[in-house]
Amino acid sequence: MQFDKNAIIGFVLLALLFLGFFYFTRQGQLEAEKKQKHIQDSLALLQPKVDSAALLREKAGSDSLNRISSAGDFKTAALGSEKETVVENGVLRIVFTNKGAQPKKVELTNYKSYDSQTVKLVNGDFDKITYSLNTAGNRSAQVSDLFFEGGEITKAADGTQTISYHINDAGGQAVIHQFVIHPNNYMIDWNIQFEGADRLLTQNTLNLDWQDEATQHEHDITLERRETQIGFWINNDYDYFTLGRSYDKKFEAPVQWLSIKQKFFNTTLIAKNNFSSGQINCTTHPDSTHIITRATANLKMTLPAGSKANIPMQIYYGPNDYKILKSYNLGMQNVINLGQGMYAFVKYINRWIVMPVFDFFKKFIGSYGIVIALLTLVIRLVTSPLVYTSYLSGAKMKALRPELEILKAKHKDDQQAYAMEQMKLFRTAGVNPLGGCIPALLQIPIFFSLYSFFNSNIALRGQNFLWASDLSSYDSILNFGFNIPFYGNHVSLFTLLATGTSFLISVYSMSQTPDQNNPMMKYMPYIFPILLLGVFNALPSALTWYYTVSNLITLILQYVIQNFIIDHDKILLQLEENKKKPKTKSKFQERLEQMQETQKKLQDARSKQQGK
Repeated sequence: MQFDKNAIIGFVLLALLFLGFFYFTRQGQLEAEKKQKHIQDSLALLQPKVDSAALLREKAGSDSLNRISSAGDFKTAALGSEKETVVENGVLRIVFTNKGAQPKKVELTNYKSYDSQTVKLVNGDFDKITYSLNTAGNRSAQVSDLFFEGGEITKAADGTQTISYHINDAGGQAVIHQFVIHPNNYMIDWNIQFEGADRLLTQNTLNLDWQDEATQHEHDITLERRETQIGFWINNDYDYFTLGRSYDKKFEAPVQWLSIKQKFFNTTLIAKNNFSSGQINCTTHPDSTHIITRATANLKMTLPAGSKANIPMQIYYGPNDYKILKSYNLGMQNVINLGQGMYAFVKYINRWIVMPVFDFFKKFIGSYGIVIALLTLVIRLVTSPLVYTSYLSGAKMKALRPELEILKAKHKDDQQAYAMEQMKLFRTAGVNPLGGCIPALLQIPIFFSLYSFFNSNIALRGQNFLWASDLSSYDSILNFGFNIPFYGNHVSLFTLLATGTSFLISVYSMSQTPDQNNPMMKYMPYIFPILLLGVFNALPSALTWYYTVSNLITLILQYVIQNFIIDHDKILLQLEENKKKPKTKSKFQERLEQMQETQKKLQDARSKQQGK
């Protein structure tokens, strides 16, 4: 390519002009910035020096005055020093504070978080429970801002510990917060008592504000966020919603309890006499903050008219353990996802079959991996009669393969005619071509029930088996350090084993069935195991281990039934006998054949038209 000399000189000059323009413009900006800084420095010298410590003292003084003003008749509770009291009961470590008379920190002493620290369900400035209190005419204060007296612990003979806080005014009005902590129990009794409730509460209504910050406890925060829900008992039934970026929910009917449920732990606020109405707002935060959600609930409770009032409530800080939650007889076990949405029916499979069998083996066997293997064996034994029927149908299909090959050669490219003759052959031989679909259909509810069970079973949390360090999460033998779309950032060996055994089953099954005319149906058994790689890679290793064992049992059953139980010669004789018997057609078969014949005629007519 030839370039004009003048054009090249022009481009060079133009470039130099641009460079000069940017250079001198930048120099002018720097000079202006220097002058501006000089002016600001000069003005700063003219300003009187400010004592930052004095400002802080002035602000503190102003805050104190505002507190005293808001506290009204409870001015002695406006200012004070925070005092903490620690209570332990074998499963909980609770730090109570006299500021607001409530739990400030709650730890589950028997559980560890992803960072090897104890699981903390209350820990931070955001977590609090408060309500508005009328302290004088046209004045009110939040209880969380008031300093209560008391905080001493009394112990009963059975190990129950009680801690009480109170505030009083000169006119006889009082507020008492009493907490009862039972030994080895995750449920805390919380009683609020009022003297002068008709004056302390507007229209005898308690407006309780509850703030709860759910933080990360599992290694995979993405999965934990997906499993986090807000559950509530309303109209004597359980309901829930999952988290989005933000969510608002209003309660128009009475609510007995409200729960912030994470993958394996939950915090639940319970009103024995129900909250009359309320609402909750949830916000999510970036993974880097390790915050799953921040929930803010406003719950209303209308009290009977009178000056005295007692509000019995409870707070649950603990694991999502089915037996523990069920023992409270409040329906709280429903927060555990054993089957929800369109798969809600599988929760009955889990409750009545899977859980009892799993718990039975767990009593005698220490390794949860072996327990899962035995559970798998029981499930396969229970479903084995149906599986045998399926394999018998497959053997009949295999016996008909020579005749199907003849029909295929006879009709060649006329698929419509071949399909009609194929159906006639199946009917005369007494073979159900859909009989082999039973195992696949049977696997659907079983898979979804076990997915829910293994994904929510806290007993598996932290349990190791073979190379898996935690059966409630995926096993990883290699971490990439980056994410591969559809696959993930790691290699799960149990997923590879489950995929490999599924592929072997597909290969064996295809070898036992007639050739498929539909290319998609022909290759689908090979595509399916590959899809499992992406689907299974992030699933709990308990589930992929179950699938691996189940596939191994399937391979063994296929080989034994096909080679040692099913008599292929006897099947051939039976098929020949079936062909000799008179056949009656069902209305469905008659209509199907009519449709096939109509389609065949239309196809023949089109072929003749195209030939002309």
